Amino acid sequence: MPAIRDAAELAVLAELGREVTSVLELGDLLEKIPQLIARLTSFTVFSVYLLDERRQDLHIAYAVGYPEEVVRTFRLQVGQGVVGAAVAEQRPILVNDVDQDTRYLRTVPGVRAQLAVPLRHKGKVIGALNLLSDKPSAFTGRDETILRQFAAHVAQAIVNARLFESEREYAETLETLAEIGREMSAILDLDELLTRVAHLVKRLINYSIFGIALLEDDTLEMRLAIKYGDNPRALEPVKLGEGLVGYAAQHKEVVLVDDVTQDPRYINAVADVRSELVIPLLLKDRCIGVFDLESPELAAFTKKHVELLTLLASQAAVAIENARLYEAIRDNEMRLERELRFAQRVQMALLPQDLPKRLRGVDVAWHFDPARELGGDVYDFLSPEPHTLVVSVGDVSGKGVPAALYSAFVGELVRGRTFRRRLETRRSTPSAVLTAMNRILHERQLEEYYCTLCYAMFDLRRRQVTFANSGLPFPILCRSGKARQIPMSGVPLGSFAGSTYDDVAEVLQQGDVFVFCSDGIFEAFDEEGRDFGADRILSLVERLHDQPSKAIVGGIFDEMQAFRGDAEQSDDQTVVVVKITT
Repeated sequence: MPAIRDAAELAVLAELGREVTSVLELGDLLEKIPQLIARLTSFTVFSVYLLDERRQDLHIAYAVGYPEEVVRTFRLQVGQGVVGAAVAEQRPILVNDVDQDTRYLRTVPGVRAQLAVPLRHKGKVIGALNLLSDKPSAFTGRDETILRQFAAHVAQAIVNARLFESEREYAETLETLAEIGREMSAILDLDELLTRVAHLVKRLINYSIFGIALLEDDTLEMRLAIKYGDNPRALEPVKLGEGLVGYAAQHKEVVLVDDVTQDPRYINAVADVRSELVIPLLLKDRCIGVFDLESPELAAFTKKHVELLTLLASQAAVAIENARLYEAIRDNEMRLERELRFAQRVQMALLPQDLPKRLRGVDVAWHFDPARELGGDVYDFLSPEPHTLVVSVGDVSGKGVPAALYSAFVGELVRGRTFRRRLETRRSTPSAVLTAMNRILHERQLEEYYCTLCYAMFDLRRRQVTFANSGLPFPILCRSGKARQIPMSGVPLGSFAGSTYDDVAEVLQQGDVFVFCSDGIFEAFDEEGRDFGADRILSLVERLHDQPSKAIVGGIFDEMQAFRGDAEQSDDQTVVVVKITT
């Protein structure tokens, strides 16, 4: 009975509707549709056409019984063929004998009947169901009615699946953007970063041509240009404001052109380009460059591409700026390192390498170990007159380059004031030398810098040594195996304008050992914060006094370094030993 049959069909339709709308994966859904339709009617060949809104044509999204080449390449204009007519007219079209219908397109051999049903959602066609049979009059009016009702469920299911796919794709895109951001922020080499950005953009947009131009003064330098499948290549620079690239950079806005031949701003730099998308790289309110995507297809880029690339561009701008800063810092560090190495050579060249020639009766050794690349300690050995040896050991406040420059000036003052004795009718004393140096240093008005210096003049003929000191640790005298410090006060050089200094004299005896140390030796700290101290040095000198000067210097450094252990060296360290041999 018709009523019973109608009720059964409605129940089947309701069940099929629930089944089809429960599938959220578009691929699974399209595969399931012919299986469900087979429960409603018989067919030989089946296809689902979907409307491409951007191109406004129909393509086969899924098919059963079609040649693979047709599925992959065949497209229909709206209104073309039976399916195109059904979409254009928004109604089912039943053809019982395709040979008699001029609209029929022979894409599948052996077809005799066709039923095309549009897929409509909220009054808008999104595609069509297409059933083909090798039998004439295979489909009936009832099939048309049932398929029209089922098509409503299918259209809703496709919309749901697309929405689900879109949401999932959006979530995946956000995750991809976050991953790309993390990856970009970890790259500090600018060339490596730009190349990596090009590959990362490919994960979001299937571009044909991609370039990154960075703004240098008023010119956009194309730092990277890739044509898909080709090697990177260089392009000519573009002035700010010129072309689509220059316009986007100057106005700090996205430029999207569907057909570049219709835009007077376009500069024809690459053959076969039809559409272009330029995204400025903005850092706060400053443009540092652009992304440039080009395609041989018309309208190849969409608003979605703009949104994705704008997000990526903001991340890339920060990464590029960081890489630029790192590059500038690295170049500056390399320059400073070169200058420091040269300064080290200069400093070592200014310090004495040998004793003055023709000196007899004295054995001298020394060692200097700076805490940094450059040191603030200064020492010298001069012979202004025959049988005279001047030993100076100083320690400039601070460390590094400023201290090294200051110590170089102090060294020149020592040499100048020492050799000036030759021109003086009345020979200057060590205290007079320090007084003159103090006045000169104070006049330079470098209040934050000062120098402690011990100046000793050995007169080997008269068998006497005279000292003057401006705050260096007291020199040590070891005689007959007994070591002691020679106390002498003095204000550091350069601190006060009117400072004066005292001379302290000692008679020289064969075997006497004189030891001069900078603060870095006395105040070397171990891991527990204890200092090396004068007592250890005195004890060590007594133990080594009968050794050559070089052995005494080495013994002091070895003992001090063993005491310090893994503690950091906090100050420059200098030791000078003078031993009277005759």
